[in-house]
Amino acid sequence: MTSSEAWKKVGRADYVSFTSYRKDGSPVATPIWIAPSDDKLYFFSDTDAYKVKRVRRNPEVTLQPCSIRGTITPGSPIVEGTARILEFDDSPRVRKIVNRKYWLMGRLGELAARVARRKEASIAIEISPREPVSS
Repeated sequence: MTSSEAWKKVGRADYVSFTSYRKDGSPVATPIWIAPSDDKLYFFSDTDAYKVKRVRRNPEVTLQPCSIRGTITPGSPIVEGTARILEFDDSPRVRKIVNRKYWLMGRLGELAARVARRKEASIAIEISPREPVSS
């Protein structure tokens, strides 16, 4: 499987194990929803979540299809990416991308966020495929 095929397969998964790295370099995996658009992957997180803090410090991440509880799907590809925290102004565009994939559940999650919290309580994160290092 090529890296492009693996990237697309990860983008089609219902849940993805998103791995970011602590200051000491140890990995932390979290199951998330992920939605593809234009060869990039998108998701939302609480603005004060530790994964957001880890991405601000180190944007290098890995992704692998998993279950809702984070159990890795046997034989699934692992892809490497570079995460970027987007501006709050990008949220409506990313909501459309996420809602296109998760339609009812995505909209219910958005509604719950609006009812329970302020608009800036969640932030969009964009993941681009990591370019291979040429030697």
